[in-house]
Amino acid sequence: MNETPYAVEVVEVHKRFGPIQALRGVTLRVRRGEIYGLLGPNGAGKSTLIRLLAGLYRPDAGSVTVLGRPMPNKEVLAQLGYMTQATALYSELTVWQNVAFFAGLMGCRDERAIAAAIEFVSLTERAHSRVSTLSGGMRQRVSLAIALAHRPALILLDEPTVGVDPQLRVQFWEHFRTITRQGVTLIVSSHVMDEAERCDRLGFLRDGQLIAEGTAESLRRAAGTTNLEEAFLRLAERQEEVRAL
Repeated sequence: MNETPYAVEVVEVHKRFGPIQALRGVTLRVRRGEIYGLLGPNGAGKSTLIRLLAGLYRPDAGSVTVLGRPMPNKEVLAQLGYMTQATALYSELTVWQNVAFFAGLMGCRDERAIAAAIEFVSLTERAHSRVSTLSGGMRQRVSLAIALAHRPALILLDEPTVGVDPQLRVQFWEHFRTITRQGVTLIVSSHVMDEAERCDRLGFLRDGQLIAEGTAESLRRAAGTTNLEEAFLRLAERQEEVRAL
């Protein structure tokens, strides 16, 4: 892989689905080893951007570069971990079998790596339980283990804590921070503003546009507010005022 200071570079990207303009000229760069949060309401374009980074879509215009390579790129896929909004697991297989299967698709058949991923999400005691017997929160943890098992350099997490209880959400974020200390880059999409405080940097998406970017503190300061939800609303209002000119 080409060594650049950025794990991700998105430049003037547009994406349309029929009459819906999902992304409108988005430009952002994510440094290696940081947690970058994509924040915004449902329909803002977060999932579309995540799927472009994963190589599942091609941009209509602009460029998407991941780990130094233009996307889509098959060689890059082996370096990506991707956790979708909805769990995509085989319910009649065990936790171990699910993680091993998806790791194998990425070229990883190292049983130690599979065991480490399962241990990382605290499911070692349930490794040989069928997924159908697990709670929703445990299934989310299996999905996270799948994203980690092949030891990717970049992990894409699309609304990873939707539907999980507050305690599990805290555990997930502890896991995320541990991962980045190992040099892995995380991009997390969410519409939950209190999660944003845990990210190193944030990008606010609205109507397919990046309306602001920076640390949580810098965004609050730019908006003149004390919390991120108010900051998002004020920055969105400013965007509307600019459009109206």
